[in-house]
Amino acid sequence: QVQLVESGGGLVQAGGSLRLSCTASGSISSINDMRWFRRAPGKQRELVATITSAGSTDYADSVKGRFTISRDNAKNTVYLQMNSLKPEDTGVYCCRFGIVASGRGYTRDYWGRGTQVTVSS
Repeated sequence: QVQLVESGGGLVQAGGSLRLSCTASGSISSINDMRWFRRAPGKQRELVATITSAGSTDYADSVKGRFTISRDNAKNTVYLQMNSLKPEDTGVYCCRFGIVASGRGYTRDYWGRGTQVTVSS
């Protein structure tokens, strides 16, 4: 069984920084795209950042220049470095991996349960 677990959330003041981590475990053959989503109170889920298996990255306009996504393939882990945080960054951050499980030849999406990020003004 494949599981994704996030860590690193917390409470910070505006202008501060946090680093989120998401690690996958289980019977994994390979991991394709790694993504971070967030859901702010009263808003729809938003795609924050993506990193592909080739290392290409993409960011939502609202976080460009402030957030950096990276991956450590040996650890099955994706990171999200968040700098210059704003109150509007507040929300539950979830990771999503495209994973090929051992013994299967197709990619399936797996989600973590989320970690809370709160930015005070």
